[in-house]
Amino acid sequence: METPDRVGIRKMYKLYVNGAFTRSESARSDQIGGENVARASRKDVRDAVVAARAGHEKWAASAPANRGLVLYRLAEMMEARAAELAAQLVTGGTADAAGARREVAAAIDRVVWYAGWCDKYLALASTRNPVAGPHFNFSTPEPTGIVAVVAPDAPALLGLATAVVPALVSGNAVVAVASETDPRTAVVFAECVATSDLPAGVCNLLTGRREELAPVLAGHMDVNALVAFGLDDAAAKRLGELGAENVKRTRCEPAAEPAAWFDAQYDDLERVLAFTELKTIWHPARI
Repeated sequence: METPDRVGIRKMYKLYVNGAFTRSESARSDQIGGENVARASRKDVRDAVVAARAGHEKWAASAPANRGLVLYRLAEMMEARAAELAAQLVTGGTADAAGARREVAAAIDRVVWYAGWCDKYLALASTRNPVAGPHFNFSTPEPTGIVAVVAPDAPALLGLATAVVPALVSGNAVVAVASETDPRTAVVFAECVATSDLPAGVCNLLTGRREELAPVLAGHMDVNALVAFGLDDAAAKRLGELGAENVKRTRCEPAAEPAAWFDAQYDDLERVLAFTELKTIWHPARI
């Protein structure tokens, strides 16, 4: 708080990469609501992917129940900072006070919903397959690897949480591009991630221009999947073409009204399974 006796401490809105808050290597920033917000470059994207690959190995190897506890811890951190998240949404202009409180509550509830699936989705998605011959054949899902996320502009918090958390459930690592219109809320969300026990590199959040960053993610050979929200047809087609060149699973969802994100359709196990691969095992033995 700034008073006649002291200078106020202004918040610095940085990128969140490899468990640390950093400025863009390009030293660029955007003016958002009178504040300087770091503007990520292509080099920042590449650094985030390197961090995500290292983080993925540890996260995927952790016990499913432990992943659930960590994601629940994220919800705890969001609950503790609910007032700040709501205030940031109001400042960002994407919600009024009542709407902001409702959005924060919905985002926390959604994180808890997906956290509960960490040690349960395997039981529902795994199968025993009927085969001819003396073999025991079964399939089980494994994480895809690194998932790139292009979050919607609005709702800035609920949309980001809905896009990011399902990919984390199975053990993927995420590189996310935040809302352009309200990136500051994403930085506060990143501060919750930083204190949630998620290993460094598992969840990386970039602020900047999606037309600059999304094609780099789509064309990156070490990104295994990409999901984008609210792009126009031309941008979505371009990402699909870039993803096809390196056999990347690419999914572009059309823009939805902010109110639609509160719907239960976004509490969907298919959003977890979309970023898994089925591994089928043949056991040469009679059962």
